[in-house]
Amino acid sequence: MATERIAALAAPATNWSANKAAKARGRERASHRRRAFLIVALCLVVLWPLVAWLSARLLIVKSDLASPDAIVVMSGSSTYLERADWAARLYQEGRAPVIILTNDSLISGWDKVEERNPYFYELAARELQKRGVPESRILVVSDIALGTYEESLGLRDYATAHKLKRLLVVTSAYHSRRTLWSMRHACEGSGIEIGIDSPPPGWQTPAPSRWWWHRWGWKVVAGEYAKLIYYRMRY
Repeated sequence: MATERIAALAAPATNWSANKAAKARGRERASHRRRAFLIVALCLVVLWPLVAWLSARLLIVKSDLASPDAIVVMSGSSTYLERADWAARLYQEGRAPVIILTNDSLISGWDKVEERNPYFYELAARELQKRGVPESRILVVSDIALGTYEESLGLRDYATAHKLKRLLVVTSAYHSRRTLWSMRHACEGSGIEIGIDSPPPGWQTPAPSRWWWHRWGWKVVAGEYAKLIYYRMRY
């Protein structure tokens, strides 16, 4: 009987010790998780600027083309100024005899002089002329471009009809990788050679080191990766 009483008294003490040990282990695991989280968070804070910069730079490609038949300016209502400016520079360098614009059918704001809303390709043509490109050297693909790949198909058909075999494409920096893939994919088997060039980011597109500071940057950099994946799966 005495032994049973001693065991009964010892049981609560044993349970209390076991509960205390379990709680201590739980606190230790929680502490480990917090430390691991803080280490990961610190690494992300330290490494994120580098990762962001690399992500932006990987989207930028250039492919030179000797003696192109034409410079092609891809449509882009939010970046038409930097594209037109870069195309005009290439023209002034004597890279090609003509500049081709595409029509994405988007219209700009109200023009008080003309009393209408000009298309963005018309604004691009004006910018080219301001920069010394003769109006007669500016051509427009009449087919409406509803997306980069459809734009590439229209350019392929236009180039084929006008016997243009070498096209130097101008677009914005972060759009260059997808554009080069789209143009070469669309022109595969046509005998048309494609090169690509772009203005450095920082004018109408954010710089690689700061794109993630702005919502626009997330659209033109992070969003570009989503579009690249979609294009590879869709086309």
